[in-house]
Amino acid sequence: MSYVPVSRRTVRRHRESERATRRLVIGLSAAAAVAWLLSVTMSTAVHVGGTPYNIAVVLHVLSLVAAFGAIILVDWHGFLWLIGRRKLAEIIRLDGAATPLIWGGLLGMLATGAFLSPHLYNPMTDVKLAAVLALSLNGIMLIPLMRRLAHLPPDSSFWALSVGQRTHLLLSLTISQACWWTAIIIGFINAEF
Repeated sequence: MSYVPVSRRTVRRHRESERATRRLVIGLSAAAAVAWLLSVTMSTAVHVGGTPYNIAVVLHVLSLVAAFGAIILVDWHGFLWLIGRRKLAEIIRLDGAATPLIWGGLLGMLATGAFLSPHLYNPMTDVKLAAVLALSLNGIMLIPLMRRLAHLPPDSSFWALSVGQRTHLLLSLTISQACWWTAIIIGFINAEF
């Protein structure tokens, strides 16, 4: 093990960065919960039909495709990194490119969902809506870990991560896929998006 000298200033900047990341995660989590609650609440008050409803459905499905497609791509490349077929730098770069699609799609789903009049008395709809909230929070909880991974050497392997980091990534992957598939399947079963 080698000694790498670190100045007090560097340590202070690192602590400040960690605190800033924690504040960001808390703020984004609160914003996501408020946006989700606002969308669900508005869906009970706003009732549209005909062409506006059809437009909302089309935009909702397009948002779903953009977000879910980007997540599938990132998760797939993450799996390829896990088995040694991709480098960490590729995953970080792909995640950076996919992030606007994921969050834009999710925001689009929340915005258009307010016009779809979901059946909130149906337990399956409630599970779907809870899955959407869980997806949002899961993505936000990945921010600190992705920032740490971005500082690792570009060719770091999955197995070079700490046990906690590996567990965090695998748990996030599982939550992501389980929630997306739950939301999609229930949406198609209930014929609501």
